[in-house]
Amino acid sequence: MNILLTGGTGYIGSHTAVALGQSGHEVTLLDNLSNSDTAVIDRIAQIIGKRPSFVHGDVRDTALVRELIKVHSIDAVVHFAGLKAVGESVAHPVDYYANNVQGTVSLLQAMQAESVKSLIFSSSATVYGVPQYLPYDEDHPTRAINPYGRTKLHVEEILHDVAQSDASWRVACLRYFNPVGAHESGLIGESPRGIPNNLMPFIAQVAIGMRSELQVFGDDYPTPDGTGVRDYIHVMDLAEGHVAALDYLNGRPGWSAINLGTGQGYSVLEVMQAFERANGCAIPYAIAPRRSGDLAAYYASAEQAHKLLGWSAKRSLDEMCASTWRYYQTGV
Repeated sequence: MNILLTGGTGYIGSHTAVALGQSGHEVTLLDNLSNSDTAVIDRIAQIIGKRPSFVHGDVRDTALVRELIKVHSIDAVVHFAGLKAVGESVAHPVDYYANNVQGTVSLLQAMQAESVKSLIFSSSATVYGVPQYLPYDEDHPTRAINPYGRTKLHVEEILHDVAQSDASWRVACLRYFNPVGAHESGLIGESPRGIPNNLMPFIAQVAIGMRSELQVFGDDYPTPDGTGVRDYIHVMDLAEGHVAALDYLNGRPGWSAINLGTGQGYSVLEVMQAFERANGCAIPYAIAPRRSGDLAAYYASAEQAHKLLGWSAKRSLDEMCASTWRYYQTGV
């Protein structure tokens, strides 16, 4: 199949491009490069042995998206493009609604005009909000508590309405938990601009000497060691989940929401200790006050992904840590 990946040079997009390419699909990457670099295209080519098509542009440019769908004979779209930092979304909600919601509407207009009606959406566990029970399963009420999460939830609702209006649409909303790690080659991984919003790249930057210590936000949560617990999933497991979802959508009209997680929660200190163990590094850290809006713990029920997609996460926390360190040692 010919697959369009919006946000295709980003962290998850680039790893999914590899997984799709290695599964025999032709990929076209669309990205405005606001949080990525074209160097990743060469690295993808090194891994899969073929350079993917790349278009520099914004998903909000409906005419451009229509044109590339036609030129590249696109059969399905995987939609990653969007902003993703919770704190930034609180400070700049208009930017988040413009990028994440308006961008999706533009994409849908282009797809509809070109009669391409198969879509995988990069959603998030943030749609659930404060846990009413754990693990989160797909029946858990959705009640996002910040603008970022609300943009994801609004897009899910839009996609549900689209699928309800036209039985030929095939839509899967994949609710990610906490993607970490890098491709085993060390060629692609997560290298955020500025101060990382996520734990693993922050730990890696401390390990490699870019930062003096890890700040652990809160050690008084009702968790085994007092630090926040999250469901960390290796980015290549996540990428392979998209390949499985694409196969699942083939011939299955309608809308689905599916968690992609491991079903296992790890605390901040457990992740830090795993990184030290996997890579022989010492990670200096300091306890800082809790961040506003952080949850004590959340993790997935991954049963639906196994049942519907035949997919489950395979890679361990130690593999997540080792692959991250391998990527940082390449000099990113």
